[in-house]
Amino acid sequence: MAEQEKAFSREKTIVKTGVIGIIANVLLASFKALIGFAVHSTAMVLDAVNNLSDVLSSVITIIGTKIASRKPDKKHPLGHGRAEYLAQMIVAALIIYAGITALWESVKKIIEPVEAEHSAISLTVISVAIVVKIFLGIYVTKQGKKARSDLLISSGKDALFDAGLSTAVLISAIVLIFAGLNIEAYVSVVISFFIFKAGVEIIFEAVDDMLGHRVEGEYTRKVKECVSGFPEVHGVYDIVLHNYGPDRYLGSLHIEVDDTMTADRIDALTRSISEKTYTDTGIILTAVGIYSNNSSDEKLMKMRNDITEIVVDHKHILQLHGFYVDEERKRITFDVVVDFEEQDREGLIAHIVGDVKKVLPGYDVVVTIDSDISDQ
Repeated sequence: MAEQEKAFSREKTIVKTGVIGIIANVLLASFKALIGFAVHSTAMVLDAVNNLSDVLSSVITIIGTKIASRKPDKKHPLGHGRAEYLAQMIVAALIIYAGITALWESVKKIIEPVEAEHSAISLTVISVAIVVKIFLGIYVTKQGKKARSDLLISSGKDALFDAGLSTAVLISAIVLIFAGLNIEAYVSVVISFFIFKAGVEIIFEAVDDMLGHRVEGEYTRKVKECVSGFPEVHGVYDIVLHNYGPDRYLGSLHIEVDDTMTADRIDALTRSISEKTYTDTGIILTAVGIYSNNSSDEKLMKMRNDITEIVVDHKHILQLHGFYVDEERKRITFDVVVDFEEQDREGLIAHIVGDVKKVLPGYDVVVTIDSDISDQ
């Protein structure tokens, strides 16, 4: 229930912020367009077009959020959260289109210049637009961070960026009035470039989210702190989280427990871990694996410490875990986390096995490679 309330609150925040953005940008676009056409200011008209694209972006943000908030169904058992990433792609496409259109119009004005006629009214409109965009940008960015919405954060940054572009228009108008230099068409080219650049960056961000990237350390830290709080757990490893939309994660992990624990106690423990993890973090654990710890033999515990020192001394080894010694079979098993800079992983493992066997020649050594996929 707590997670449902959290999701509803997030949706409400995004929709409310989107509506405020729509109202503000419609008013700004209207005033800028009227004054821009009246004084023949290409830069101001293009700035108004950019505000209209912001309106459409806010509409898409609201629609995307509504779709993403739908409950899971048979066809989409993990929900519709990734719809927000598609919404980002659409917003980016609109911004890129606006940038290309603006560039085309700017180039035409450079080839066939039209003298702008600024007045106190036009300068006032631009100044007011700058102030409004600054406040809107700060507000939307703050709400985006609160709701963990990349769409809102991007919109907020875009609004602050628009304030900078409007400042450039204001400066070009002042230059025209006091120096007699008409640089608006050239300023418009610069505006077009930055609009286009913003769209491309949003596309890359959305694609990165859809491809799947390294999970923020904040999430893995929360999971590790939660699971480590159980007294039976001696270590938390191999945390793997899969993103199915903003703040929607499914994952798995391994825990290390005493080798004396029975199956019924392990079952009760893993169920409690899954339940508490979801309650505390909202992350659904689909699997909790087990590493057995040689807790009843001091000799084997010392052996673990000695081998750990040998292994982590190798370059590109970030962690050793899952260590277990089967004395009856004379077999040592453990996992190592290897960073992505290591090119010859098999060679590294062979070297580690050789070093361990030098110290413990009578044992069979089995090493499993784990990739550095999350901050642990």
